[in-house]
Amino acid sequence: MSATAIPPQPTEPQSRVLRAAFRAFAGIEKVGNKLPNPFWLFWILAGVVAVLSAVLAAAGVSAVHPGTDETIKVENLLSRDGITMAVEGAVDNFAAFPPLATILTVMFGIAVAEKSGLFSALLRRMVARVPGKYLTFALSMTAMVSHVAGDAAYVTLIPLGALVFRAAGRSPVLGCIVAYVSISAGYDASPSLTTTDVLLSGISTAAAHTIDADYVVTPVANYFFGLASSVLVALVITLVVDKVLARRRDLEPDESVAALNADEREAIEVTEQQRRALRVTGLVALGFIAFLVAAMIPSSSPLRGEHGGIVDSSLIGGMALVLGLFFAVLGTVYGRMTGTFSASRDIIAAMVDGTRSMAPILVLFFAISQFLAYFKWTNIGDILAVKGAETLRDLDMSGWTVLVGVAVLITFMNLVITSGSALWALAAPVIVPMLMLIGIEPETTQAVYRVADSVTNCVTPMSPYFVMALGFIQQHKKSAGIGTLASFTIPIAAVVWIVWVAFFVAWYLLGIPFGIS
Repeated sequence: MSATAIPPQPTEPQSRVLRAAFRAFAGIEKVGNKLPNPFWLFWILAGVVAVLSAVLAAAGVSAVHPGTDETIKVENLLSRDGITMAVEGAVDNFAAFPPLATILTVMFGIAVAEKSGLFSALLRRMVARVPGKYLTFALSMTAMVSHVAGDAAYVTLIPLGALVFRAAGRSPVLGCIVAYVSISAGYDASPSLTTTDVLLSGISTAAAHTIDADYVVTPVANYFFGLASSVLVALVITLVVDKVLARRRDLEPDESVAALNADEREAIEVTEQQRRALRVTGLVALGFIAFLVAAMIPSSSPLRGEHGGIVDSSLIGGMALVLGLFFAVLGTVYGRMTGTFSASRDIIAAMVDGTRSMAPILVLFFAISQFLAYFKWTNIGDILAVKGAETLRDLDMSGWTVLVGVAVLITFMNLVITSGSALWALAAPVIVPMLMLIGIEPETTQAVYRVADSVTNCVTPMSPYFVMALGFIQQHKKSAGIGTLASFTIPIAAVVWIVWVAFFVAWYLLGIPFGIS
């Protein structure tokens, strides 16, 4: 009986920089694995806030609000009033959590579009039969579009990337890497609005209320920047991959690249019925958008805001409903034309499935909402913001240097806390009001957060999608390991971070609006 073959282990890279990076990532993974689930992490932080509030209140810590000249004192969460607030306000804290209802409203529509097969067909259509010299950019740009599908993009696009690269006679390993890096490193960049826009804007609005109770960060507050960033990031990834990484000798899969069989080709190709459905769905999308534009033209339109305003219009304020309805309509049209939806009950079932997939986020939201309520009630965040703003003014730092500093801080935090909503919920209550006090708008702070929160997603072993991507790669190259994947993602992430942050700084210094705010 023959012995079982043991696949060779990936060799350690010769680059001293990469070896040091791998050791650092191993340390991050070790520390990160010891952290509790984000749900428990926020409860632990709530306990820390409670104890800290008692200590600071006893010490008489306070600050003077620069806008109202009101003295802000730390409130003791462990006092009778604090405990009453925590117990009696738990339900209200959860119900009033800004992203809760908005994210669910959008997800109803996105679930319909996803279950209908619209997203899968659209992604396949975007990369099928693309000329070889444009394939990397096409796949990367498709990943930017796929952000609207949320985490489902990883499951759909990574294996699809391997197939389309293989069909073009290129390494399927590289196809997996391009798809994975484009989805993760550019996660907060998209040519269309996504659930991330709704989620982050809700948290930013709540944080901004510390300084201005009427301030609203809209879901389209970063749209212009996100649209431009999606093209920029796709171009940078394309250049790094095609000019550098594609020349590596360790890209060859275990088996030579062969022509696709019938089943594999079917997984890429879009049928005539699906193409026809996509064309009709595209026309419906254009018609939907044209209707909204036409409805906004009259100054007396009910969709406009007070005195005929657009920024304060019900259309912008109700963007969550508009997005949810948009995707629900497109999904219904596509599903009806392809037979995915045969009756109205199928649409309801799709919404139910989409809501079920949101269960882990809803559980996390409960913990986050309580932590934020405690943090706000104690006034610790307000005082930190005031003191931090005073320190920044004393240092006389220019706005762009402060924002780059925020980018560096968030980048390192994201290596351990990989959930974008959890990290922003933790950072926004201090960073947003602090920068507002030195004249930096919440929309700008949120934009730089999105850059820093995205790039390191593709390198941290704490991300579950890092392991997923590695699994897809190992289907083609069994000897690949964490070091193999990291040796590809680290160079890409480093270049994307530098270029994207520089792009942000240029955008900020030129005074270009980040979106509609």
